[in-house]
Amino acid sequence: MLDVSIAPAPAPDAPFEDHVEWARNAPATPATPAALFTGGLDATPAVDRLTTDTPDWDYPALAREIVLKTRGAVLDIGTGDGDFFAGLGPLPIASAATEAGPVFLAARRRLAPLGVDVRRVEPSWTGDVLLPFFDGQFSTVLSRFSSIDPDEVGRVLEPGGTFLTEQVDTRDGIVLNQALRVPLGWDPDGVTIDVISDGLVASGLEIVEATEYAGTRTFKDLSSVLWYLRTAAWQVPDLAELTPAAVARHEAALRGLHMHFATGNELVDEAPRILVTARRPF
Repeated sequence: MLDVSIAPAPAPDAPFEDHVEWARNAPATPATPAALFTGGLDATPAVDRLTTDTPDWDYPALAREIVLKTRGAVLDIGTGDGDFFAGLGPLPIASAATEAGPVFLAARRRLAPLGVDVRRVEPSWTGDVLLPFFDGQFSTVLSRFSSIDPDEVGRVLEPGGTFLTEQVDTRDGIVLNQALRVPLGWDPDGVTIDVISDGLVASGLEIVEATEYAGTRTFKDLSSVLWYLRTAAWQVPDLAELTPAAVARHEAALRGLHMHFATGNELVDEAPRILVTARRPF
């Protein structure tokens, strides 16, 4: 239900300034990719004007099934605030989780009472995410929308252990940046199904299943684009706060996009997803 405190969004053909003003004032909290892409973000302000396809798999159900069948400890890489991992319980004894972001303390508060060892991790100087655990410590490793080091995943998995990951293909957002005439701040070929699969195989794992979903994200007006840029602050960092100076710097591209919407068009971006299950051989 729409919060009465949120002003109605302007019509697609309303003045450019109305869209900027609405997006500046609508409730928006910068989110991690995990929160944004798992629906853990209140998208009420942009409801029906910003939609993202849902993959035809059910990661929570797959993760729950694996955890129920596992015979040993489970590791959740990039657990976020811990709510998802906690919901997979009862978790096996000696299970653990990692988090690098500001929600680490929230994750520890949520998971520590369940006996989960929550560790803060940060990328090393090489960019790899090292896992502070022993070799072969876990029967199952999970990771949803979090950076992974395939060698580290293979190292901490016991023989016969399973790895399940859902990832955002790095082509996500490419059309929006093109429309705004802003270079991507990441390598669009950095995370693909082949990159993930090849990395896991090189680390000694066997691919059980690898699939991708060619989803899309659809914007129906300029204000939904600007609201999204406030929440997905990594997309175009210069526009994350919609300061007057930033809007002025990007005004030509923003006005062009506004005209695109005002004449009855939508912007359809790429939002591909990847699902991989792998196993460490005995």
